[in-house]
Amino acid sequence: MEFPDRDELVIVVIRKIVPYGAFCTLPEYNNLESFLHVSEVAPRWIKNIHEFISEGQQHVAKVSRIDREKNQIDVSLKRVSEEEKKRKLETVRTGKRAEKLLNLALKNSGAGGDAAKVIAALELAFGDVWSAFLEAFERGEGAFADVDIPKALKAQIVEIAHKNIKKPTVEVGGTISLTCWGDDGISEIKKVLQNADKDAQLHYMGAPKYKLTLSAPNYKEGEKKLNDMIKRMETLAHENSCDFSFQMERA
Repeated sequence: MEFPDRDELVIVVIRKIVPYGAFCTLPEYNNLESFLHVSEVAPRWIKNIHEFISEGQQHVAKVSRIDREKNQIDVSLKRVSEEEKKRKLETVRTGKRAEKLLNLALKNSGAGGDAAKVIAALELAFGDVWSAFLEAFERGEGAFADVDIPKALKAQIVEIAHKNIKKPTVEVGGTISLTCWGDDGISEIKKVLQNADKDAQLHYMGAPKYKLTLSAPNYKEGEKKLNDMIKRMETLAHENSCDFSFQMERA
């Protein structure tokens, strides 16, 4: 039996509400049962739980506790930020779309075979099926050079990707706080800020803060690129005796 990981974001369906919480199912994990305690529904005191949840509703929750021996999973709604909720729902949406596109590619290619094995191969190479279609959109069949799936299927994935996918763009960013104490502090500040990527946007907010934004195909790639850039800028700032901090923007 497959369990989610602790702190993983999951979709929960409210099955039954009781005075002290709600019993939920996890559709992504073969409808495993989980429990949502009333104290984990909202960040404030709740007089009537029905004001926040209803039976049959779907919510994004965070796994707060797992007891594999007792098959018990506890989840929380209040520990999920709006940004995490948005990203999880987007992941679910693209996952469903990727499944439909892959089924179409399998049908059109005539490759046959086990769909589960194809999915496993794509997930091994790209992390998930949707990312495989994005790579196909960007790189063509070259993206599948080391992926063990039929050639006809590779061609179909590329063709379907070009027909059905528009280049996605998300925005990540936050606020830089930068103060340089040297005699030539202004030049040092410019040196640090100029170390940002060329496609990043910087806006002066008033000393010592600067707004940094970066566009990327998806949040995963965007955050990795953003983190690499911030580390590089922070290292340069410290080398020039500057105080540097970064606060990720949250929705």
